[in-house]
Amino acid sequence: MDGPNELNEVVLPQTVVAPLTRAAIFLVVSIRQDQDSYALLRSFFADLAGLIRAVEFRDIEAGLTCIAGIGSDAWDKLFGSPRPAELHPFREIRSGDRHAISTPGDILFHIRAKRMDLCFELAAQIMERIGDTVSVADEVHGFRYFEDRDVIGFVDGTENPRGDAAREAVIIGDEDPTFAGGSYVIVQKYLHDMKGWNALPVEAQERIIGRRKLSDIELDDAEKPASAHNALTVIEENGKELKILRDNMPFGRPGHGEFGTYFIGYSRTPRITETMLQNMFVGRPPGNYDRLLDFSRAVTGSLFFVPSATFLDNLGEAAPDITAITESLTSDTLQASSAPDTSLRIGLLKGEKDE
Repeated sequence: MDGPNELNEVVLPQTVVAPLTRAAIFLVVSIRQDQDSYALLRSFFADLAGLIRAVEFRDIEAGLTCIAGIGSDAWDKLFGSPRPAELHPFREIRSGDRHAISTPGDILFHIRAKRMDLCFELAAQIMERIGDTVSVADEVHGFRYFEDRDVIGFVDGTENPRGDAAREAVIIGDEDPTFAGGSYVIVQKYLHDMKGWNALPVEAQERIIGRRKLSDIELDDAEKPASAHNALTVIEENGKELKILRDNMPFGRPGHGEFGTYFIGYSRTPRITETMLQNMFVGRPPGNYDRLLDFSRAVTGSLFFVPSATFLDNLGEAAPDITAITESLTSDTLQASSAPDTSLRIGLLKGEKDE
């Protein structure tokens, strides 16, 4: 299937780079395995922008957006080839008692707005359209907590890139021209042991996170341990820090003792986020892991590709490769690549040749 760049038009990304909002719904669904479901979903994606506008119009100033991401196996069955260069199933990580689990999910809808009712309405309208073709793998309603804090009490997302730096960090360019304007996104749902966490002195919590709890000021190097969360999630190559864009949200059900953080990280290559997770769960060096994981447990994990808005809009115009999709429906589910390449290959972001 032709990519939007081959149609000689301006490529518009989905609304990945957007202001933080007070509310969000994270909806992950799995597609029922029949060709009619995939055909209906292709049509739905072509109409998604119009559906968002219809709900958004009720309160333009509320900033309603919806980002759709597609999983590795679903991509082949929905769209055939070509496929995004770095799209693959989420790579689970095991080290000691720590486990970055991989869980099912074909499509991610990241819905956000200043008002939860708009998020709720859009999610309901989406499921009204596609509910017969999918099953819900996970649904989380997130909220902004006090001064952009997570439920463990620390400000989340302080180091997010902004403006042009954010677009540079998350929007694919010449390194994969067929899918320019797209992004990759990794999501994980973490549950926290709040009793154990709250039993720690504030000073111990600050050393685990690497920041002051009240002021959000970063600890200086002499005070911050190498295992601090914000130390292990700093990724550098050739002296330059490589950024991702986070839009994490707290969630929970106090009556059920459930307190959590929904991690969502966008990037123009999944390798940066994967390296962060490797540092957290295994350690840098191995054994020097993120002590936050002594109190936080990942219960989901998925990787999706976020095609450009232009790509989705053009789905109503281009015929799919039915042969490729049919063959994919009868083949085994794609398996994750064996050993991940530990090189980030960030030079490829500038269009260098992959040897």
